[in-house]
Amino acid sequence: MPSDALFGPSLSTDLMMVTVSDRAWVQAMLDVEAALARAESRLGLVPQAAADAIAGHCRVDEFDVAQLGRAAVRSANPVIPLVNALRAAVSHDAAPYVHHGATSQDILDTAMMLIARRGLDIILADLDRAAASAATLVERHRATVMAARTLLQQALPTTFGLKAAGWLVGIVEARSEVARVARTRLAVQFGGAAGTMAAVRDRGLDVARELAAELALTEPTVPWHTARARVVEVATALGIAAGAAGKAALDVVLLSQTEVGEVSEGTVAERGGSSALPQ
Repeated sequence: MPSDALFGPSLSTDLMMVTVSDRAWVQAMLDVEAALARAESRLGLVPQAAADAIAGHCRVDEFDVAQLGRAAVRSANPVIPLVNALRAAVSHDAAPYVHHGATSQDILDTAMMLIARRGLDIILADLDRAAASAATLVERHRATVMAARTLLQQALPTTFGLKAAGWLVGIVEARSEVARVARTRLAVQFGGAAGTMAAVRDRGLDVARELAAELALTEPTVPWHTARARVVEVATALGIAAGAAGKAALDVVLLSQTEVGEVSEGTVAERGGSSALPQ
């Protein structure tokens, strides 16, 4: 019976760990601070020289990530110590323009959207590979007869191609939802201390628009940091994708049991091995 790969070897786990690491979070927050300075300089709210100086220091290698983490415990979020460190790093003239008009939640939520987008891009690529593998199985085994099962008991005949088609549809639908969230629901957060954008007077909506363009994120209708539907939608899309992958994985595990033996996975060194059993 089939031994074709569905989810092939992938580096996504290691890559994802880097993408959501502490360093990645600090860099994402710095990316937002740099983008904010550039956006406000285009609107005449920050001198160009100050924006250039701020952006030039928004590199994670210039900061002690572990120390920022320790300081975050005292301030209840990592943005406050990061902003203090960034102000200390730039010139005296540029320091007053660091974090101009923003509040900690603006930086943290927008950084979260950047992290989410980078992570979702990795997952989309994995889902693309899984869909391609499932499609190959569908075509190759459209006439490979096997027993269908009801409550794990053999029922009528079916084909392995049809089973793989079920995996394919689930993966494609999951990918569609992940892509929708990545495309439409990852938004800039900019509201200032109370969500009124008062610190930039009547230019708040302009700053939000320019910041969204700078970071290639969606511009929200109003500041959203007290409305967490966007975050929930990311989690929901990931849950759907995990369910689609888990369905295929469980089918493979059940069909590859010694007592069933209808499918098998390709041999990969040290995968599925035992420290005690010879097989």
